[in-house]
This record gives sequence, structure tokens and C-alpha cells, in this order.
Amino acid sequence: MGREERFPVWEAALGAGVAAAFATGLVGVYLSMPDSDYSFLKLPRNLEELQILTGHLENYTSDYTIQVLVGYCSVYIFMQTFMIPGTIFMSLLAGSLFGQLRGVALVVFAASAGASSCFFLSKLIGKPLVFSLWPDKLMFFQKQVAKRREKLLNYMLFLRVTPTLPNTFINLASPIVDVPYHIFLLATLIGLIPASYVTVRAGIALGELTSLSDLYDTQSIALLFLIGIVSVTPTLLGKDEAQEKTTEIAVTVS
Repeated sequence: MGREERFPVWEAALGAGVAAAFATGLVGVYLSMPDSDYSFLKLPRNLEELQILTGHLENYTSDYTIQVLVGYCSVYIFMQTFMIPGTIFMSLLAGSLFGQLRGVALVVFAASAGASSCFFLSKLIGKPLVFSLWPDKLMFFQKQVAKRREKLLNYMLFLRVTPTLPNTFINLASPIVDVPYHIFLLATLIGLIPASYVTVRAGIALGELTSLSDLYDTQSIALLFLIGIVSVTPTLLGKDEAQEKTTEIAVTVS
């Protein structure tokens, strides 16, 4: 059985070790909090659970800011690293607890750190998973990255800003198709800002939300695509210029 069809023991142990490190950090945060009933502490799966969690955490954030920040970042990074759904609720929570500017900064930091953790973990043990889950999508992504190698940052920015490819897939597949980490990180840091701004802003008015569909109206989605198109324009122009130069050379030779 080939390497891409199985997970060696050391790779499984590495993944378990990363999970244990996050768990240890969360236990440390938990032990540093005052004695109280923490039955409300669970990952929210809907807006109602998020509103309950926010109501409880607001009582702690001002007095135990460091613990709440460390706990928040640990959970967010853990979710991003291991592809656990629900980070949108964590982004809303940042807006409710920390406001617009600090909330956006916190979400962008935690999301970028989690994406980076997922990137390196995938580089070590993710190849079999990506090949088994998204073989066609991986082939498409690999071709696009190879074709846009000279202006890869613009293409990665386009992917981050627009919902063209899922962020989970981008995090896992990027090291496999040889996207350099510095480009991956820069595109993530910049590209996540627009969507984070929209989500955090909605979190400030969390009580007014009735469903997640309220987050992204037609105007917000159109704005994200506009930003994405602007980011990828240099890549398209570069391609056109290359075609023009090739045509000029062909004409000169003939």
C-alpha cells in the first residue's frame, strides 16, 4: 500500500501531539479562571447558543481579559488546524466581546495562525487526506498555481477574498501544490480582512441577527467579489502582456 493510501504511525502520533498541546493550553486557561459554573462553555452551533455564550463571557472579559483572549485564540486555532466547522461563530463572538477594530485584529490573527498550523500539519501528514477527499479539485488547483506562478500572491488573494474555493481546502492543499508559505501567509493575512470585517461588525449587533444568512447580503457578497477581482487583475494583465509578447516574437520571426 502506497504512502498516499495510509497514515503511518508517526504521522498519527504527530497529529495527536498537536491536539494534546492545544488541550493542555485550554486546561491551563480553565484552571486560571475563578471558581464558577462553566457548563455554558461549549462550541456554539447556532445563534442561540452563541448568544448564551456571549452573555456569560461578557462577565469575565473585563476582569480576566488575558485568560479569555488565550482561550479564544486556542479554540479558534485548534478549530482551523483540525478543520472543525463553526469558526464563523467565533468571529461573531469576537465582535460581541472586543468591538470592531480589536475584533477584526483578533480574528485575522487567530485565523491566520490556525491556517498556518493547518498548512504545516498538512505538509507533514495531509497528502493522503487531500488526495482522497478532493482529487479533481486538487488537480485543478495545482494547474492554476503552476499557471500563475509569477503572480501567485494575487491569485491567492483572490481565493481568500472570494468563496471560489473553501478556505479549508486552500489550507490543506497549498503545501501539496507547492505554494510558498510566505505567499500563503501574506495572502491569508490580507485576504481575510474584508470577510472578517463583515462578520465582526455583525457580531457587535449579535442580538439583532436572526440567521447566518443575514451576515452576507447581496451588497456584501458583491463587494467581496469586487475586491477579489481587483486583487487578481495584475495576474490577468500579466497573462495578456505575455501573450502579446509571444505574438510579437512570432511575427518578428516570420
